[in-house]
Amino acid sequence: MRTTIVLARHGRTAWHHGNRYTGSSDLPIDEVGQQQAEQLRDWATDFAPDALWCSPMLRARQTAAPTASVLDLEPILDARLREVDFGSAEGKRLAELPPAVAAAFELDPVRDHFPGGEDPAEAADRVAEVFAEIERKHQGGKVLVIAHNTLIRLLVCRVLGLRLTDYRRLLPALGPAALVRFRSTHGTVGLEAYNVPAVRMENP
Repeated sequence: MRTTIVLARHGRTAWHHGNRYTGSSDLPIDEVGQQQAEQLRDWATDFAPDALWCSPMLRARQTAAPTASVLDLEPILDARLREVDFGSAEGKRLAELPPAVAAAFELDPVRDHFPGGEDPAEAADRVAEVFAEIERKHQGGKVLVIAHNTLIRLLVCRVLGLRLTDYRRLLPALGPAALVRFRSTHGTVGLEAYNVPAVRMENP
């Protein structure tokens, strides 16, 4: 029995365009983000998921809306899919942070995560928990999940058994509305695709 779970990062926001840490800040997607949401809808029409899960954050819900409408799916909102809270870095670029904070974060973004922010290891725990629940509830089906950049990268590390500390080094990029596809077969989860634009990703 094969289960396919595709995670999509939400569309672009004004802060993401400026490469600012957005995290728990509840920004809407911008005009480009809306176009990306529509491209995701077109891809999802062919993918035909059985269920649509979504972070409750505004930018994720707005990205999911075109897909939900065309496929007549009610998004399942789950707070465990929210983005990591970046604390003192919210709304700032890395270069705008105190040099010592930025340097420590770049060396080990888990041990030395941003002051006042969420521990990435705890974020990895919650997203791994909801991923397992999705896998269990939709065995043999196809699921689309709309979530966030750092959270998805932490999940990839957790599923593949990679060190969370290396998430920025091993997975340096995940574009807005880009896709990450997992396949679960007989309890074994594998990564089929990472950081692939929805318009180019070949459906299973």
